[in-house]
Amino acid sequence: QVQLVESGGGLVQAGGSLRLSCAPSGRTFSRYTMGWIRQAPGKEREFVAAISRSSSIKYYADSVKGRFTISGGNAQNTVYLQMSSLKPEDTAVYYCAADVMATAQTMGQNTNGISYWGKGTLVTVSS
Repeated sequence: QVQLVESGGGLVQAGGSLRLSCAPSGRTFSRYTMGWIRQAPGKEREFVAAISRSSSIKYYADSVKGRFTISGGNAQNTVYLQMSSLKPEDTAVYYCAADVMATAQTMGQNTNGISYWGKGTLVTVSS
């Protein structure tokens, strides 16, 4: 069983930056594709970014490409989401996710089958 613990959320002004972290409890990340998925109030869950088991492949949603960077995983045993140029529409609860079968791309295409989820961390971007 993989338990994922997110941290780093908070309140930031538009144009600012935040870094989210995700650390596992009880396991290492080396076997898992890791990702970040968010859910804004009243909206459906949305894929944000994913990183492969080897940390060599990264996949992003078009809405965050060029602004967000996913890193870590594998030997580092912590996955990060560096968020820059934040917009009010980035406001959401951000969930760390892990899956042993998914690739970074398939995690982006279908979040329904992800095996493990963190409890989420709230990011609020004020205008």
